[in-house]
Amino acid sequence: MGVSDLSAVPMEVLPGLDPGADLLDVRDLKVEFRTRDGVAKAVNGVSFTVRPGETRAILGESGCGKSVTAQAVMGILDTPPAHVTGGEVRYRGVDLLRLPAEQRRRIRGNHIAMVFQDALSALNPVFTVGFQIGEQFRKHRGMSRADAKRRAIELMDQVRIPAAKQRVNEYPHQFSGGMRQRVMIAIALALDPDVLIADEPTTALDVTVQAQIMSLLGELLRDRRMGLVLITHDMGVVADVADDISVMYAGRIVEEAPVHDIYARPAHPYTKALLESIPRVDVQGRRLNVISGLPPTLTRVAPGCAFNPRCRYAQPVCREDPPPPLYDVGHRRTSACHFHAAVTGDA
Repeated sequence: MGVSDLSAVPMEVLPGLDPGADLLDVRDLKVEFRTRDGVAKAVNGVSFTVRPGETRAILGESGCGKSVTAQAVMGILDTPPAHVTGGEVRYRGVDLLRLPAEQRRRIRGNHIAMVFQDALSALNPVFTVGFQIGEQFRKHRGMSRADAKRRAIELMDQVRIPAAKQRVNEYPHQFSGGMRQRVMIAIALALDPDVLIADEPTTALDVTVQAQIMSLLGELLRDRRMGLVLITHDMGVVADVADDISVMYAGRIVEEAPVHDIYARPAHPYTKALLESIPRVDVQGRRLNVISGLPPTLTRVAPGCAFNPRCRYAQPVCREDPPPPLYDVGHRRTSACHFHAAVTGDA
């Protein structure tokens, strides 16, 4: 089934499907973890959209809620301790959070797929990579083992794994980190999904392999007209592939903008600090700036803006008032900062 062949989607699986709606529309999503230490609001009102052929990057430090957002969209959070307490996750107009578990399960892989960040842990060490890729076709398409293996070889070729016919019978430990990540991409693409979520797809890979993986994802996106959600903490990774960026901090989106605007004129102190901590070829002989302190513990987030203890622009209002909303700062840009004009230099 091609990504545009919506007639092949069983209507009993997706009642109310709207071919003209956005591929993915997340609205005010909220997820909390109920622990012995208290309630951690890991995702607190996150919204974003993904359209065909577009890449939405979700950026931020570890622990800011990026991966939890992705897992909530996929419907793979462990409950308990995780609980989705509000919001909507709409796939072509259908709210996945309202679907019965069996219908939700049939959407995973078929329509929304995910590449996990640790390929060695995600792949089963006792089965060949060909068996694991082919499992998608056996379970969801009813193919024989021989046909599934043939399709697995085709997918391995598509993600540029050399000598696919010979390597289809090898095990994950026989592949390098970059090749294992390609296997994970092949598994995710097996059923031709509309939306691909890539969670830190270049973690622990060297710079050259990172570039190869990102180039591969970009080509697949253009060829298949998928929507891509790219989750990362590395601003350098998204520069050449993202269309729009959502910057997360402490479970909230604090800035959202087209990729070039984010890099040219960040409108939130956290985004600006992240950019200033990246080495640049046009700035030499100067010490890199660092963001002082640590992200907050989500069971004990201070009043006001969660970033205020680490922010050089912070004023009393940032510590005393409720967290600021996302202000419209022009040209499809928003920033959750009372002093966004000072950050951009417009003040």
